[in-house]
Amino acid sequence: MKENKVENVINIIKDLDTKDKLRLGICLTTSDWANILYNKTEMYEKFDTMLKEIDKEYRTTLVNFAKYKIVMFTMAKIMELEQAERNKIVLYLFNCLDSEISKNFLL
Repeated sequence: MKENKVENVINIIKDLDTKDKLRLGICLTTSDWANILYNKTEMYEKFDTMLKEIDKEYRTTLVNFAKYKIVMFTMAKIMELEQAERNKIVLYLFNCLDSEISKNFLL
């Protein structure tokens, strides 16, 4: 059953566009509740820089992430998971974003 929860969250993340994946990454790295093992500051800086490059609204205004319902829903689903499962999700998200950004720069 727990694997099913992780798979469900991964499927949600797969369906997100790049901007929402970056918003989710920023929310995860700034949340004390997520309690991820990886270097949150380094990951936040990378997500922040990438989102500023592709999203003018994020670059020019103070954004309320609560208006992005799918990001908040995904955060809630992630927080229901145990620590090891959360770290799997964060690692998946990071790798997914890394490959998407690499593809865009190569094209």
